[in-house]
Amino acid sequence: MFLKNRGFRVVVVVLGILLAFDLVATLSVEVLWFEKLGYLSTLLVRLRTQLGLWAIATVGSAVFLASNLVLANRFKWEYPIQWNEADLKALHPGTSRSLIQFPMQLRVLLPLVFALCLLVGFILINCGTLALDIWHPDYNLPNATPNVPPPLSFKAFLETLPAVINQQQTALIGTLSIVAGIIVFLLINPQFCLWAIALGMSLLFGFVVSGNWAQILQSFNAIPFKKTDPIFTQDISFYIYKLPLWQILYFWLGGLFLYGFVACLLIYLLSGHSLSKGKFPGFSPVQLRHLSGLGSLGMVVQALHHWFARYELLYSNRGVVYGIGYTEFYVQRPVELVLFFLANAIAIWLFLRTLGTQPEKIFPKPQLRGVVGFYIGVLILAGLIFPSLVQRLGVQPNELARETPYIKNNIVATRAAFALDGGHIEVQTFNPQAQLTLAKLEEHEQTIDNIRLWDTRPILTTLRQLQQIRLYYSFPSADVDRYTLQLDPQPQPMKQQVIIAARELDYNLVPDEAKTWVNKHLAYTHGYGFTVSPVNRVGEGGLPDYLVQDIGTAEKEGQLLVADDRVAQSIPIANPRIYYGELTANYIMTPTRASELDFPSGNENVYTTYQGTGGILLGSGVRRLLFAEFLKDWQMLFTENFQPDTRILLRRDLKRRLRAIAPFLRYDLDPYLVSVDAGNPPEGSPPNYLYWIIDAYTTSARYPYSNPGDYSFNYIRNSVKVIIDAYNGDVSFYVADSEDPIVQSWQQIFPQMFKPLQEMPANLRAHLRYPADLLNVQSERLLTYHMIDPTVFYNREDQWQIPQEIYGTERQPVKPYHLIMKLPSENNEEFVLLQPFTPTARPNLIAWLAARSDGDSYGKLLLYQFPKQKLVYGIGQIEALINQDPVISQLISLWNTQGSKAIQGNLLVIPIEQSLLYVEPLYLEAEQNGLPTLVRVIVAYDNRIVIANTLEQAFEQLFPEKAGKPAPKPEDAATPAIIRTLEELTP
Repeated sequence: MFLKNRGFRVVVVVLGILLAFDLVATLSVEVLWFEKLGYLSTLLVRLRTQLGLWAIATVGSAVFLASNLVLANRFKWEYPIQWNEADLKALHPGTSRSLIQFPMQLRVLLPLVFALCLLVGFILINCGTLALDIWHPDYNLPNATPNVPPPLSFKAFLETLPAVINQQQTALIGTLSIVAGIIVFLLINPQFCLWAIALGMSLLFGFVVSGNWAQILQSFNAIPFKKTDPIFTQDISFYIYKLPLWQILYFWLGGLFLYGFVACLLIYLLSGHSLSKGKFPGFSPVQLRHLSGLGSLGMVVQALHHWFARYELLYSNRGVVYGIGYTEFYVQRPVELVLFFLANAIAIWLFLRTLGTQPEKIFPKPQLRGVVGFYIGVLILAGLIFPSLVQRLGVQPNELARETPYIKNNIVATRAAFALDGGHIEVQTFNPQAQLTLAKLEEHEQTIDNIRLWDTRPILTTLRQLQQIRLYYSFPSADVDRYTLQLDPQPQPMKQQVIIAARELDYNLVPDEAKTWVNKHLAYTHGYGFTVSPVNRVGEGGLPDYLVQDIGTAEKEGQLLVADDRVAQSIPIANPRIYYGELTANYIMTPTRASELDFPSGNENVYTTYQGTGGILLGSGVRRLLFAEFLKDWQMLFTENFQPDTRILLRRDLKRRLRAIAPFLRYDLDPYLVSVDAGNPPEGSPPNYLYWIIDAYTTSARYPYSNPGDYSFNYIRNSVKVIIDAYNGDVSFYVADSEDPIVQSWQQIFPQMFKPLQEMPANLRAHLRYPADLLNVQSERLLTYHMIDPTVFYNREDQWQIPQEIYGTERQPVKPYHLIMKLPSENNEEFVLLQPFTPTARPNLIAWLAARSDGDSYGKLLLYQFPKQKLVYGIGQIEALINQDPVISQLISLWNTQGSKAIQGNLLVIPIEQSLLYVEPLYLEAEQNGLPTLVRVIVAYDNRIVIANTLEQAFEQLFPEKAGKPAPKPEDAATPAIIRTLEELTP
């Protein structure tokens, strides 16, 4: 009827043309964008894979569902039902009234139909939600790759039900309305609805399966881990690559067969006007054969599910063991095997019934009922109830003895998956000795000169008030790095720890009156410059000192202000324009006839024209039309500002840029800027020195026996370093861990994407850091998994915790911090990331973990453990002693008067040789628009604590002599230092 309507045909044709045009525009822009970046081959592999998977899943689903719906409509009851034997045999060959089974009255029929309609609604909404999540990923998340879809099962329904109920009211009403609408339309016009849903389900299956292209590609390019699990002795690659492939197939085929069965069952139940007549006559033999065939397919898939469910037990979190424990090994594993054989037996019986044979002679109905009953009984009793009883009555009374071998498996796997095993981490003993003198401190001059008095929070507060210059500039973050510099009074260049921050342009901060199309896409195009502050130096008035700051005037061509010329030799400041960054979310077109803001100069603005190689040439009107459709920006077609050489710069924010190219990697949340001479600039571009470095991770949630804790993954490696040119937008992926099998798999899939780390320019390689996000994950896992003895692990005898510190007035966990220091086992200073630990329920230090970042030592971990019989003051203890000191407390209270507040900064534990220094900066900040200023430095060592104006003054008071010369008396200083012994402060 609809197809015969001319207006309907016109609407369909117009919609088809619009959709085709949108598809052509999207593919064309993607091809041009990937080709510009040099990753066209990557895109083509993805498109071929996605198109092939979509075609297989969509066409396969459509053919299967359509053929079964055609059969169901052919075999259904017609109204009025002819009950004489001749008519029955004509409509349903081989049928007689005595062979019709399972008639139903309305009191049974109506609830059954309603339940089936509800099930259809659940299937449709579940698949639609999955498809929407896959094709509209959240680019703010570290990983844009979808998770393997959960199966369409009753268990999955129960697991998702709380999430549906807990939705916001609007979303919940929308979900319930969709379900209610599906039920109503199915009851009103079941034929049209079931066909429409079948088409929709086929498309959704195609979208979900093709959306998992990354996992499917990896399954066909598996790289062995050369390690096996201790239960099934399968290589780890089976779990990482192959098992997720089965889960995808189970979702697709299980959902397909389930919907096919339910749809055909609904057609039969609603045929012959059964609802209006108040009864269903029953199923004819041919209908039962049809449903038996569909049931047979479903049971085959279910049997395979039970087979692979044995491997899923390696991710069980029952009891004290993550993975297979005593109950899983001796109860659930055999149960799944029994269910596998029972499901196969039922599938065979149903298949024989489908063929029209008499399976009752091979497998009598009473025996079938016994098998089905036994299957359901095993599924409920042995699969759910019995394991709980065994766990409670058989395992828990003898838990340690029962679970010891499985605890060992869990410890070994978790340490290996999080790179905490012997091949990645070296454990040493650190026995603190009070043997430091000023003379020894001078031997560690680089360490002392890089003690961090400023951290990123007070620096950012100051930058946002003093260095933003204009309201549309912003500093989204500040990052710790190191440069080799020569600063007074240093006689020679040394590593200097600094905080660097990019001055980006945030279009959201532009006044509403100035938010025009021209300003957004043609004028406000880039940020300008950066600041560099040494972590240990204090400027005038207690503010941060700057090595690089401000923006020069037009007369100075916008040159950034440097502390002295030697700084510019190590930190290039030319062409400090940032076209690609953390805040550059809008696309721009350049060069154009409109003026492109470069930088402010006094009360005026200086304008420029982009000279880089980034962007895609707009050129002809056809390209402009394609981009206008892709961006849904039709003003591009009518503006007169474009020139023949105008280019469009897309995906300029780092998150979207990276996830568009390589969504299968997990990205660090903290990109950091470096300014270096990386060699020859791209042809046609002026020299550029600003680059973003982003850490990328390969992760998996399928490493057997590895406990993920609160993370969404249980395997992680920092396998890739990404470099993005802040001016030209070029993106390079470098393999940092060539031994990682997952990145090896991606190299096999995309051979032209990844480069060896050795090909990274040396000046950029010198600024690689061990990522803090990764060390946070490893530190959290190490709190428990440093215990390798199963008995100690079970009893949690040596459980650690992340220490707490006071920052400002609030307590917070101590985050990893960078130091330039000489490790106890090394001869030279290096850039390390350090994380201290304390025992659970005790505040003293128990260990510290150092991650190395320099040269050939990059990526190595060193765990230094303190002797358990020796008390080493922890961060919380030192801060408690600081705050209970009457003089220091009175000083802080005096500053905390109305209108200002004292802020206690990060308390750093600094290992020097076999000793520990504790250093905490103290800031003063006005409550209204305040700038944090450094007013005091607190240092603790051995059994003494001192508060002084400067770090040098504190050291002079802490140590008794310097080369035989008596230390200056406190009263000799302009503002005397306060020195106390810890024994005086200990209650």
